[in-house]
Amino acid sequence: MAKTPKKVARGILEAVETEGPFNDWVGMPQYYIHVLAVDSEGYRYLSPDKELGIELGKKVTFRYKETSKDKIIDKNSLGIVIDPSELQ
Repeated sequence: MAKTPKKVARGILEAVETEGPFNDWVGMPQYYIHVLAVDSEGYRYLSPDKELGIELGKKVTFRYKETSKDKIIDKNSLGIVIDPSELQ
């Protein structure tokens, strides 16, 4: 059976709310949950870093999966969209 392809989203980062640190079990490193608002849609992103490192207003792209509760961004898939016309 084929796996469901990941969904891809792209849009303007409007807001970030960070929760944490969390530590679910012994030996697991601490992590933070960033709730991102991208084009008025909410997504969750788990990261070992307290700061997201992306400024509000930047255009971002990422892969994500939908669960019954929310949309979760794939680890290491979040990035800033580079527009060649802005590279002058």
